[in-house]
Amino acid sequence: MLKSRATKIAALAAVVAFPLSLAACGDTSGSGAAPASSAAAPSSSAASSPAMSPSAMSPSASSSTGDASAPFGPGCAAVPTSGKGSFDGMSQDPVATAASNNPALSTLVTAVKAAGLVDTLNNADNITVFAPTNDAFKKIPAATLKKVLADKKTLTAILTGHVTSPKLSPTELSGDHTSLAKSTIKVTGSGESFTVNGNAKVVCGNVQTANATVYIIDTVLLPKS
Repeated sequence: MLKSRATKIAALAAVVAFPLSLAACGDTSGSGAAPASSAAAPSSSAASSPAMSPSAMSPSASSSTGDASAPFGPGCAAVPTSGKGSFDGMSQDPVATAASNNPALSTLVTAVKAAGLVDTLNNADNITVFAPTNDAFKKIPAATLKKVLADKKTLTAILTGHVTSPKLSPTELSGDHTSLAKSTIKVTGSGESFTVNGNAKVVCGNVQTANATVYIIDTVLLPKS
């Protein structure tokens, strides 16, 4: 008897629960649309969470943009912090004049003057210059350097072999570039680490002058013998 009564109660409960379950699931009528909409709300709010929002991404983007426009490399520490030879000062003058104000490039300037290339470089437009430091010239035996400085034709070929066109940003630097001397300047590397023609390291890169982008290097680019 008790078992029969329990069975009846369970059947009655099932009959009552069935319509309620239909209401909870919704149907194709307008009365069922609201639950479906509210169920979609959590995914919408997840899409606008702080980890995915544009404002959360913007700091890294602006930081990389700033880095890309700045000079880089350990040799940049030797550049004066103010005056004509500083990065700001050099950006106001054409490249030969700018180099003459940088004490780390005085031997290069002497060579450019000896070759009669001051006006050529200053009047050129949109060029990239690989500028050897004074220490780079010291790697050349003194007698050889003296002989080259006295040979205008050879000196001109060497110096114009350090110049290409157009201006190259750090992201464009790696690759083969034709110099003004029609030789190939081969650059390998990325980021802030570059090697030119297999042995010259960029020690201070992306230096801007009025008409050129300068990459200061630690070895003179000599023609292959």
